[in-house]
Amino acid sequence: MRFTVDEIVAITGGCLLSVSDSSANVVDNVTQDSRQARAGSLFVPIVAKRDGHDYIAEAIKAGACAYLIAREARIVQAEKGLSLTSDIATIAATATDEKVAVAAVEVEDTRDALTLLAESARKRIGETPVVGITGSVGKTTTKDLLSAVLQYDRQVHASRHSYNNEIGVPLTLLAVPESVVADGASDAHAVVVEMGSRGSGHIEHLCDIAKPTMGVVTTVGLVHTSEFGSLREVAAAKRELVECLPAAEHGGVAFLNADVPEVMAMSSSTEADVITFGTSGEADVGAENIVMNNDLTSSFTLVNRGAVENSRNGFSVNEIRVTLAARGLHSVVNALAAAAVGLRLGVSLRNVAKGLLDPVLSPLRMDLVHAASGGMILNDCYNASPLSMRSALHSLALLPCKRRVAVLGVMAELGEHSADEHAAIAATAAELNVQIIAANAPEYVDFSNSGRIIHVLNREEALEALNDLGGLDVDTAVLVKGSRVAGLERLVDALTKL
Repeated sequence: MRFTVDEIVAITGGCLLSVSDSSANVVDNVTQDSRQARAGSLFVPIVAKRDGHDYIAEAIKAGACAYLIAREARIVQAEKGLSLTSDIATIAATATDEKVAVAAVEVEDTRDALTLLAESARKRIGETPVVGITGSVGKTTTKDLLSAVLQYDRQVHASRHSYNNEIGVPLTLLAVPESVVADGASDAHAVVVEMGSRGSGHIEHLCDIAKPTMGVVTTVGLVHTSEFGSLREVAAAKRELVECLPAAEHGGVAFLNADVPEVMAMSSSTEADVITFGTSGEADVGAENIVMNNDLTSSFTLVNRGAVENSRNGFSVNEIRVTLAARGLHSVVNALAAAAVGLRLGVSLRNVAKGLLDPVLSPLRMDLVHAASGGMILNDCYNASPLSMRSALHSLALLPCKRRVAVLGVMAELGEHSADEHAAIAATAAELNVQIIAANAPEYVDFSNSGRIIHVLNREEALEALNDLGGLDVDTAVLVKGSRVAGLERLVDALTKL
């Protein structure tokens, strides 16, 4: 979405510090990552673990034509003898041997300025459907599947990767193509926004920015309980999405997982239409005759039981056989959520099936790859919670092999539930005859003393433990999974070379 620098100044209430002709620059990309800056970018430095202001020069070298400066940061830098305007531009120009003409806009707070820009972008989007997706697990996969389903009916813009917080959601809105604003045809486009939460009020805040007209709740489980405290509080946080939807007469639709009581209870908290999805026989959009394939993909009969009006295609066809590319039995429910939204927006059952067969899925989620030795590696190391860990273990148990090993990292942010949940996962692995290699995760405890848990401290020790167990041969499958802090994707790279 395009903004002139003058518009950026007006929207953010900022002050243009540069005095060059760069005030006429047009921004068509907004990023907080200097590595992603390019010609036409507005760089928004965010202060988190690192201070983004330290990377302004790098963003300029990459082509950024404008950047924001937090007032306090400029003052602090000035006390150090460094200007966040002329000095940084000079540094960048020296490094690139080019004349750098950039606009520096001083704002009170860069996060707040980013939010204001996103709110302006949302106003430009107008009547185009905006679908918010939340849930304890399955948000990104559902987003990927929905994007694939809707592409046959309209131009779709969706969150990149897992851009689902107070930074990612604004960036998603600001990246909406200009064509969505230009033609104004609400049935020619859709925006899909993933929404995460680490505490009460987070999703409500994201809804204030994105103003979703439709909302999907995938499921509710013990995730981030170090912040939430209990399952009830997790459910309350996810419920904020359906509470923020417009009423049915204004196009609001809530899509709820019929298989999860905590999600179904949210139906009384919204004035939007409610459409259910799930594997239970009562769901509006359901799955029957589910068959799991050897590669963990699945086939099932997708059934529209008539509650989802598909005005373009009527009800002459209400079921179709689907092959789902996303792996794992849990992905079926995510596919049903995507199908329900697609059907409501007028996508035919045939095109829903096409989308589910050939989506572009985000990496590190149930990727099945083979090692050089022929052994199977189930790479699900993007993140981990008790819900997703159980699903991954059950998927591992379905792979056709003689020996199954799970290299597991810690499940983070579980608070007082952490010890019990890690022990429960260990028990589940024992029931499924899965050997655990716990990578720097001491809370996986083998109460049966069966020897089914080997504790290691790092990647090298994990590889040694696997070799001691017999290596990774054609009869072995290894699951690699843990929270992001575990960094287990580096282990997957090593395993593929065995």
